[in-house]
Amino acid sequence: MSSVKFKSFSSGSCGNCYFIGLFGEESRRCEAGVVIDAGVSPRRLKKELQHDGLCFDDFSAVLVTHDHMDHIRSLGSFCKHIGKPVWATEELHRALCRHSMTRYQISDYRMELRPSAWNDVVPGRIKARCFAVPHDASSTVGYAIMLDDFKFVIMTDIGRMTQEALDLARQADTVVIESNYDPEMLRLGPYPPELQARIRGGHGHLSNPECAEAIKEFNHKGLSHIFLCHLSEHNNTPELAYRESLPFRGEAALTPLPRQTASPLYVLR
Repeated sequence: MSSVKFKSFSSGSCGNCYFIGLFGEESRRCEAGVVIDAGVSPRRLKKELQHDGLCFDDFSAVLVTHDHMDHIRSLGSFCKHIGKPVWATEELHRALCRHSMTRYQISDYRMELRPSAWNDVVPGRIKARCFAVPHDASSTVGYAIMLDDFKFVIMTDIGRMTQEALDLARQADTVVIESNYDPEMLRLGPYPPELQARIRGGHGHLSNPECAEAIKEFNHKGLSHIFLCHLSEHNNTPELAYRESLPFRGEAALTPLPRQTASPLYVLR
């Protein structure tokens, strides 16, 4: 059985980018992998991959969640210098074709996700299904990803939980979920009232208590890892996010992901 490994390169408003892949049981080499979002430079991505004995050849596609800058800042450079297929919804691709950071590079790498279906992003090994999440971008999605028989779900920049997101997470082996802000820190922090209203208004970000409530609802016996992503620099701390969700983790390992630095390469299976 192939092992499954996961790494975050950056997780927050400074940039978002993640890797997940299948690794051979004997060779320990990556057999198939994907990158989710492109919020770090190709140079940094290469350096962080090399740190774990990986390279650009170890992933075959880029999945995009939405068109905010912290998720697509380097997507044009990914197309130009790495040249991998870019999977996104039809609506999001239309936005990317207009965006100044991607419009001149993305057309040759455009791959459209079929809605409400499993898409063969790495044929025979990795399938991805997108699901809509509330966020104030052109089109924002989370992903359920099947790596052989291992199911991974990521939901970042999700203004409020949806039934579809909960249903998919209830079937997952690993879930990455946003735990963006502590409500009291946001209220007392440096953000102006209009930005605070945007963050907590249902199409912004998920708070620590909302994240904890979601974990309580989707946790199940087969869930082995929960990662907390997109923590706010000004309105949260890893300790607060961890403490809020800890009572509901069950038997799963609970890990806040670092904002600006890379995580270890986690072995999920």
